[in-house]
Amino acid sequence: MLIVKKFGGTSVGDKDRIMNVAKRCAEEYQKGNNVVVVLSAMGKTTDLLLKQAREIHPKAPKRELDMLLTTGEQTSVALMAIALDSMGIPAISLNAFQVAMNTTSVYGNARLKKIDKERIQHELNSRKIVIVTGFQGVNKYGDYTTLGRGGSDTTAVALAAALHADACEIYTDVDGVFTADPRIVKNARKLKEITYDEMLDLATCGAGVLHNRSVEMAKKYGVPLVVRSSLNDHEGTIVKEVTNVEKMLISGVALDDHAARISVMGLKDEPGIAFKLFNTLAKNNINVDIILQSIGRESERTKDISFTVNEEDVETAVSLIEENKERITLKSVTSNCDIAKVSIVGAGMTSNPGVAAKMFEALFNMGININMISTSEIRITVLVKRSDGEKAVNAIHDAFFGETD
Repeated sequence: MLIVKKFGGTSVGDKDRIMNVAKRCAEEYQKGNNVVVVLSAMGKTTDLLLKQAREIHPKAPKRELDMLLTTGEQTSVALMAIALDSMGIPAISLNAFQVAMNTTSVYGNARLKKIDKERIQHELNSRKIVIVTGFQGVNKYGDYTTLGRGGSDTTAVALAAALHADACEIYTDVDGVFTADPRIVKNARKLKEITYDEMLDLATCGAGVLHNRSVEMAKKYGVPLVVRSSLNDHEGTIVKEVTNVEKMLISGVALDDHAARISVMGLKDEPGIAFKLFNTLAKNNINVDIILQSIGRESERTKDISFTVNEEDVETAVSLIEENKERITLKSVTSNCDIAKVSIVGAGMTSNPGVAAKMFEALFNMGININMISTSEIRITVLVKRSDGEKAVNAIHDAFFGETD
C-alpha cells in the first residue's frame, strides 16, 4: 500500500513532536507500506517569517515573500529525514523544486498544474520514506511559489492523486472534523463522516481543519481523506463522496473572522456593469464571496453592490475599484473590516424547511444583528459584527445540536 500522510505545523512544532511524527511514519513503513510524508513549517514559523518581512517592508513583494516562506517547510522536512535516520529508517527530504511541483505564477496563492512523479517514485522504489515540503511549488520561471495558507493539505491530496495512493491522511492538532471549532464551541461534536461538498463549504466558510482547494481536488480525483490527530490514536473523520450515517439537519457551523465587506454605490443600472466590476477584481486574483445587489433606484437609474473579500485583499480591491471608477461608472466605494462570516452547512437542510428561521431565531435571541445573508443548496451564511462572531457560532450551534450528552 501507498500512504500519504500530512502533518501540520503544530504536529512538528518542536523536537519531541518531530520525533513523535517520525515514530508514527516509521511504524507505517515497518508494516511494509510505502510512505510519502508532507509537512508544514514548524509551529508559528510562517507567522514569524511574515512578521520579520513586514518589519522591514510592510508591502514586501509577493515573490520575495514566497522565497522567504518556503524556507519554513524545507526546515521541517530536513529535520524529519534526520529524525527518521536516527531511528535507522531510510528517508529523503525533497522540496518543491526537487519534486517538480509545477504551479501557476500567482505568488502567494498559486495553483498546482502538474506533479512530476519520477523522483518520488524512484525514491519509493528504493524503499525510502519520501518527505515532501507542503504549501509550495515552482512556476515556469523557476521561482518558488506558495499555495496559500493551509496549502500543505492541497500538496498532500495532489500527491495522493498523482501517485494513486491507497489513503491520504491529514493529521492536525484536533481529533477530526467537528460540528464547530472546539476551541470556540466547548460542546462541539466530532463527526464520523462528512461529504466532500459539506466539507468544501465548511472549509470555504472558515473551518480551518482543511484547505478548501484540497477538498476540491479530493472530490475531483476521488481521493478518500481521513482527518485525525497527530497527538493520539483516536479514529478521525472520513471525508468522502457519500456518507452512510443518517443525515443530520446540518453538519457544522463555521466562523470566518478574516473577511471584509466592500460596498460599491451609485453603479449605473445597466447590463455589463457587474461584469466590469468583478472582472477587474478577478484579473487581479481577488476572490469574491457573498454578493448582494440592491433593487436599484428608478429615478437615478443606479444600484449598489456589496460583497466580501479576504481581509488581506481589501486594500488592493478598493484601490483597483477607485482606479477604474470612470470605466465601471460608480459614485463611491467603502470598506468595512469589522465583520465576521458565520455559516451553517449541511445536506440535510435541502429537505427540511425552517432551517434558516431556526438560525435567525438563535441570533435574534442573542441580540445579534445580521448585515448580509447568502444561501446555497447546503449552506446559509450571514455577516455579523466581528465582536459578535464567536457568540453567534455558539448560539447557532446550541440551537441545532443542543448540549452534549
